[in-house]
Amino acid sequence: MSTIEAKGSISMERSIDGIITIDLYGIKFRFKPDNNVENPEQIIDELSKYIVNAEKHIKYTASDRNKLAILLLAAMNLSNDFNELKLRSARFESYVMNRTESLLDKIAHEICD
Repeated sequence: MSTIEAKGSISMERSIDGIITIDLYGIKFRFKPDNNVENPEQIIDELSKYIVNAEKHIKYTASDRNKLAILLLAAMNLSNDFNELKLRSARFESYVMNRTESLLDKIAHEICD
């Protein structure tokens, strides 16, 4: 297995057969990403950033309760960022559709005149 650098409380290993092992606070989780996941290392790196950021906001001790609070805060921050991106994408899509309709109307008006 090749080990990806550990950041904070998370590290990742990838085996030759494509199985990924994530070590999160000493608990190992194994999975095999589907073919749509191009770069699981990048996904784990992003998750690690959210966890490290959450650790800064919660007093860290070895208790499972604090570990869960850190993971919950990281998940909430990640979910918030995802929802914000969805909203931005929807606004942009609406803007593009409105501009497209406006331009098509102008073209149609010029052609008919």
